[in-house]
Amino acid sequence: MNEKFLEVMNHEGPATIITINGNPASVVSTWMSYIQIDQENELLYIPAAGMHSIENDFISDNTVLVTTGTKEVEGTNGPGAGFYISGKGTFLEDGEEYLKMKKAFPWIRKVLKVNIDTIEQKI
Repeated sequence: MNEKFLEVMNHEGPATIITINGNPASVVSTWMSYIQIDQENELLYIPAAGMHSIENDFISDNTVLVTTGTKEVEGTNGPGAGFYISGKGTFLEDGEEYLKMKKAFPWIRKVLKVNIDTIEQKI
């Protein structure tokens, strides 16, 4: 994970989660500040209160795209930097990471774990 991506993730803003191979694609949003980053293992943990459409799409294809960005960080063409995070998702409903997230966000029903394949700066 590069420093620019981590800098963007330190700011507040929306994060959009898309099942790019869904037919039609499912799209949900959350806040970047809710996302926990495991740099060592290249994972994202995202609290899920709903996300039923994403979970249903994972039955046939768990490929997911997460978009993040902020105007507070210098990007490739001036103010504003944004990223596409591509990976494979699974939903956790028990275990250490789930319990940690449930403590921080008591309203969740599951945790979306994203195994990152690529992080690409778009702007």
